[in-house]
Amino acid sequence: MNRQKIHWISGRQQEIFYISVISLLGFLILTVLVKQHSLSFDLAIISSVQSFEHPLLTDIAKGLSFIGSFGPVLMLCLILIAVLYWILGHRMEIYLLIGVVFGSSMLNLLLKGVLQRVRPDINRLVEITGYSYPSGHSMAAFSFYSVSAYLLWRHMNSKIGRSILIAIAIIMILSIGISRIYLGVHYPSDVLGGYLASCAWFGFLVCYYERRMGATDESDEMNDL
Repeated sequence: MNRQKIHWISGRQQEIFYISVISLLGFLILTVLVKQHSLSFDLAIISSVQSFEHPLLTDIAKGLSFIGSFGPVLMLCLILIAVLYWILGHRMEIYLLIGVVFGSSMLNLLLKGVLQRVRPDINRLVEITGYSYPSGHSMAAFSFYSVSAYLLWRHMNSKIGRSILIAIAIIMILSIGISRIYLGVHYPSDVLGGYLASCAWFGFLVCYYERRMGATDESDEMNDL
């Protein structure tokens, strides 16, 4: 393996690294605004989202929130681990999955404990305890579905299959985040903060993983299949 192949700041890795840095900066800026109570859009978005309140939508939102909670995410992780280990035979990818998902969960607990933002109290449709910022469901959803899409995408040759995979990941991430706003248990900035924090964490771990594995571009990944 030559030097150029193991150099990690190149091609897609460089793009992922920049996205991670931008996400981290975005999270830090948003956190300052949250602490200063300088986010006027929060209440406006909550009001707009909850204006669509309907029993059917409430049931859907509760279902999405359940999917984004720890138990279902853990179950989905175990299923993906089984696929990676026994079907695809890529054991190192399991470490990336665990690092992204469970590392994000630990990061969320740390951030909530430090920042201690009180949850909104506007037309709550469910009761929940704990701090609000950043949203744990949003971080879990972004972490799991982004790393799942990344790992499975690398094993797909079909452009249609890859497009469907990315679309499903985006839909699930956004849907779970919006469900938390709809249910009145999170501010929109909580959800956005969760996305930014998870994106930064995910990107940094992917860059480290690809550096360790020597994966520099898509053609290298496809040749390894």
